[in-house]
Amino acid sequence: MKLAACLGALAFAAAPAFAVEVDGRIDPSEWAGARHITDFEMVQPLNGEPARLRTEAWVLATPKGLAVAFRNQQPADVPRTTQRTRRDEGGALDRVNFMVDFDGDGRTGYDFMVTVGNGISDEVITSERNFNTDWDGHWHHAVAQDADSWSVEMLIPWHVAPMAKPADGQRTLGIYVDRVVGSTGERYGWPGISFQRPRFLSEFAKIQVPHYEQALLAVTPYVVGVSDIANGGTDFDAGADLFWKPNGQFQLSATLNPDFGQVESDDLVVNFGAVETFFGDKRPFFTENQGMFDVPFGAGNSRLLYTRRIGQFADVDAAVKLNGSLGQVRYGLLAATEDGDVGRDFFALRATRDFGAQDLGGMITRVDVPFVDREATVTSVDHLWSPTPAWNIRSQVVASSVRQGGARSDDSGFQIRADQELGEGWRQQAYLLHLGDELQLNDIGFIDRNDFNYLRYELARRYPNQPEDSKYASHEWRWAASTRRNDSGVSIAEAAAIQRYSERRDGGNEFFDVAAWSSGHDDLITRGNGVVRVPEKLYAFWERARPRQGFLSWEASARVAGEGLEGASGAGLELEFEPTLHFSDSLSLELGVGVQHMPDWLLWRGGNRLGSYRADVATLGASLQWQIGHRQELRVKLETIALDARLRQAWAVRADGEPIATATPADITDFSLANLGFQVRYRYELAPLSDLYVVYGRGGLDQRDSGRSLADLFGDASSLADTEQLLVKLSYRFAN
Repeated sequence: MKLAACLGALAFAAAPAFAVEVDGRIDPSEWAGARHITDFEMVQPLNGEPARLRTEAWVLATPKGLAVAFRNQQPADVPRTTQRTRRDEGGALDRVNFMVDFDGDGRTGYDFMVTVGNGISDEVITSERNFNTDWDGHWHHAVAQDADSWSVEMLIPWHVAPMAKPADGQRTLGIYVDRVVGSTGERYGWPGISFQRPRFLSEFAKIQVPHYEQALLAVTPYVVGVSDIANGGTDFDAGADLFWKPNGQFQLSATLNPDFGQVESDDLVVNFGAVETFFGDKRPFFTENQGMFDVPFGAGNSRLLYTRRIGQFADVDAAVKLNGSLGQVRYGLLAATEDGDVGRDFFALRATRDFGAQDLGGMITRVDVPFVDREATVTSVDHLWSPTPAWNIRSQVVASSVRQGGARSDDSGFQIRADQELGEGWRQQAYLLHLGDELQLNDIGFIDRNDFNYLRYELARRYPNQPEDSKYASHEWRWAASTRRNDSGVSIAEAAAIQRYSERRDGGNEFFDVAAWSSGHDDLITRGNGVVRVPEKLYAFWERARPRQGFLSWEASARVAGEGLEGASGAGLELEFEPTLHFSDSLSLELGVGVQHMPDWLLWRGGNRLGSYRADVATLGASLQWQIGHRQELRVKLETIALDARLRQAWAVRADGEPIATATPADITDFSLANLGFQVRYRYELAPLSDLYVVYGRGGLDQRDSGRSLADLFGDASSLADTEQLLVKLSYRFAN
């Protein structure tokens, strides 16, 4: 760590804490005694040079919360990206971030972001550099501008997160502050660390502040009315969320009859694969201080607790969540129960302990499903070891035990991930994953598959200093090789990949990925009816994002993949383009069009039968976003998908995995589908975390055993109304 980060261990001056008025205007008398940070350096691109534009930050502990201020030099010749955004929208904007680890142990951090247009985002940081925007905290912020600079003030109450009680009246925080210049993509940070490296959260600068605590009791009742236009009838419901934090070491969240009304719409997805689609959770109870339970295991989105399982098939009667600390041990407990004959009971217990260079954590989950006489228990132990600043080694062991109808199934899995910084921009990573063939996590977790062994090695290097006349500011190259097998020793594939992530001087970015897979076997596609021999695969992907210039910003991507029985010779092409028209700083229209041609699309058709299809897919979308003042928001969102699949060949899979062409059975045919999702959502913010929503939604799916042109499918989609409803929801947070 650089010298500036080491100096962060110095304590705050023991000056009296004056009240800070959060108005965006930095009054020197208010910030007397604050830690003043001026030595920002370039962290994007990550070259450690001094910040090009002067940036200052102040951090001050007060009885009412942790106060933070930024003053950002930005003369007229550096354009300001002043468009207003909805909460957690993000984008290539002028913004500042204050990130804090309240316990200073590198386990959980919180990111508070404010844009020059006074838009905000808040995120929970876990596993060193995993950012999750699902959480919404209650904190205060303001922005002020003048001709040559702009400034931000924040006040983060002490009740915003659980935190351990210090022994000596002084709290050790881990902090990181940065500022992003939207028009160039430059990021200036202190200390000089980056989430592009394996270690980020644990590298926050350590500072000491006086220990303060705040108690909070908040009750958020809600009422909701739904008019079912498609089927007739109107329903009304009511419930409440409770949050109680008597001190920093304990907090309780509870919910009675929680509302799962669709004020947040999921993106449309058409999925014919063997792996389910992962969706994030925006339900307030399940996002409030959820970082303790965010325990990844496996690749991608896999994790031990996937809260979308709760309430998936039945209404939730009640749920409770405890977070706190006992000495040096932090803990979390979650329990929920569903209503009705198919209702389930969910339990999760998590505990962690920091031992300096080593962290230890454990988690137990249990799901009781009485109507099928099923009990599923998962136990996990995770360990983090950082023997030197260059090494970061994570290991985890997971075991599942499922009892159903008198039968019992037990299995286990483990993973090891080792990262090493080699110096001069080089780093390497080795990753080993084993998932037993009877390992079952999906009663309350999410895992895309079991019966899997995976070994991957990656070597990477950053090139942060590109020539001044280059369109690129930096590159990071990655080279990887991997092997995949199931527990029976069947080879799934060996693969090699080359990736490059680039930051551009226009504030945008660019990414490409080229990979080749050897011939092998697909052991998922038949859903347990044998493995299928498959030829080699080729994959290439390119993506480019350019931030707003004038009235336009855009993203584009291209993908080439050969994934069927013809291998690389049957490669398909997918193109997407998403321009956004900025009519003003508060009104924008995002458009999206995508086309995909798959000449050799392989699908399961039941048992050991497969079908190869020539398929065409098109997507059209539009999203109008209007920020009406500082309290109102109108969003109109339209998504349509059209898919036309024409059967080329039916196959039967032999016992040895060889697919054999067969005559076409009567039940394997061409097919097509049209899908529509449309929502108009109005939101009025009555007070922090208190809202009135009026939402109109309409959607439908039309799938037929016949081919149809894409034009006809889009015409059919416009008339779909399988579901159509008007929802009004009012929630108001009462707090001390």
